[in-house]
Amino acid sequence: MYFEVINQNTNTVLFKKARKATTLFQRLLGLMFKKGISEEEALIFYNEPSIHTFFMRFPIDVIFLDRNMRVIRICRELKPARVVFCKGAFCTIECSGGLASSKGVKENHAIRIKELGQETFGHHKD
Repeated sequence: MYFEVINQNTNTVLFKKARKATTLFQRLLGLMFKKGISEEEALIFYNEPSIHTFFMRFPIDVIFLDRNMRVIRICRELKPARVVFCKGAFCTIECSGGLASSKGVKENHAIRIKELGQETFGHHKD
């Protein structure tokens, strides 16, 4: 099942093929052992304020969101074999390294995650 990740501040779709890691196995495996992911792909974790990049083959960007789905921290170009933590993170988005910058994601931006045209988390722009 795919989700769209939308930056409400710029009204742009960041990722068209995001997936949620919901099972224990999906959360444990994450992006390990993959050769890379496309610019349209991302992996979403809920209630994971820390991530690691052990056994990963490429750098990633990690976007941490609070309960209001606002960006509270961005780790850019995180290399393999690293660990990062973000106090207060409710949602974590992993994507290919460099995409947070190239797509204009900044701290305090509001993010919305949609499934098949229905909002699942985040706020509507008035």
